[in-house]
Amino acid sequence: MDGRARRAASLVEKKSGHYHRSLSQDLMTGNTRRPFPSSYFSLESLLALLFLTASMLILPLILPPLPPPPFLLLLLPIGILAVLMILAFITSDVRNIASSYM
Repeated sequence: MDGRARRAASLVEKKSGHYHRSLSQDLMTGNTRRPFPSSYFSLESLLALLFLTASMLILPLILPPLPPPPFLLLLLPIGILAVLMILAFITSDVRNIASSYM
């Protein structure tokens, strides 16, 4: 850091009472603070994630295959996709949509 940046940093530090350095400045100065604490996941959440992972790997091998869903239920995602595409490509005039409550 050159002299001007150091002076500006010290002025900011004096004015606000504290100074937040960026990660790039920490890396340049050799300060290796981690942005997240080392115990990001608690033991309970880690065990829950491991249980869910194991069940997703093992249960499909154990359970029998399910019968296919009814045909009309298969049309539901296609209908949702069609509605979303229609909404995406409809042109809208913001002046007509804006409310006149003011």
